[in-house]
Amino acid sequence: MNLSSNAAINPKNSSSKRLTKRDQARNRTIAQVRIRVEHALSGVKRSRCVKDTLRNARPEGSDQFIANASGLHNLRVKHRKRPLRR
Repeated sequence: MNLSSNAAINPKNSSSKRLTKRDQARNRTIAQVRIRVEHALSGVKRSRCVKDTLRNARPEGSDQFIANASGLHNLRVKHRKRPLRR
């Protein structure tokens, strides 16, 4: 597996060694960031053209689909009826 140099990996708990409070806090921070990223990606994937196999002859077509889907997601988030809980 190839991870970027700034990828965050959670320390794991084992039966013989419990996580320190610092490791638990770090895991919580990483999980909070990860869930926000996952929710944003799932919002972008509401556009069916993003999650289906793209059979497009133009190489820039897939980039344009992602840009449009991201813009629609941002518009949906900005104008939602209920404010987000934080």
